[in-house]
Amino acid sequence: MRGFVVIPQDFEQRLADRGTRPLVQIIADGSQPNTANYVTNYAQGVVQTWRGGLDGETPRAAVTMEPRYWFNAELESRRALVPGAIAIVMTIIGTMLTALVVAREWERGTMEAVLSTPASVAEILIGKLLPYFALGMLATLGATALAVFVFGVPLRGSLAALLLLSATFMVPALGQGLLISSVTRNQFLAAQIALFSGFLPAFMLSGFLYEIDAMPAPIRAITWAIPARYFVSSLKTVFLAGDIWAVFVPNLLAMGAIGVLFFLLAKRATRKNLE
Repeated sequence: MRGFVVIPQDFEQRLADRGTRPLVQIIADGSQPNTANYVTNYAQGVVQTWRGGLDGETPRAAVTMEPRYWFNAELESRRALVPGAIAIVMTIIGTMLTALVVAREWERGTMEAVLSTPASVAEILIGKLLPYFALGMLATLGATALAVFVFGVPLRGSLAALLLLSATFMVPALGQGLLISSVTRNQFLAAQIALFSGFLPAFMLSGFLYEIDAMPAPIRAITWAIPARYFVSSLKTVFLAGDIWAVFVPNLLAMGAIGVLFFLLAKRATRKNLE
């Protein structure tokens, strides 16, 4: 839904009074500026034509625009950018750092030594990722403290919901970094792949800088496979709107599904042999 019209119950009385009270209310979704402008201009033309047919002349102010900004009435850009920046920090820790460190172990041969132990592949992978998971959660707490106490961004949701969202996002972030390191086994190559497949999509295609709804359709289709898309949306919601689980639950399921896929591929690429 891009817009709708609200007709008051006393529409006929307002029309007969010919007073200053508005006849109808037209609400457009401002998250898509182009569509909102089309709805506004079309509605203004319809109302002016209709009023002109009644009065014999076209009124000069048939429609009065009154923009109303929800959740960020002060229009402070930091309230939209700072929550999204947490996703960028988590991507760096979860994807890029994991890919580099684990790839370095492949280069040095320490991973082969670990794989020769009786531990299973799943146990080895989980053990390698637990420190980075803890580091990511500590980074979430630190970034949240900076956002609230330094940048003045309100946290209208609960800290528990924020930690749950961050923990779920760490699953695909760590899984992607682990998959990259398992496939490349080279620090330089792992860094380049992590940059182009992890950091840049999270920075450009997650809704952090550019509105996803304003992107071309092929680009919007690509964003569905980017975990940061769901995390950025959840972060903005928990900071500016509160605990809205109708938004959180689909995002949590999407991030969890992508994370499981990454871990299955990484487990398949990591075998207990020296091939």
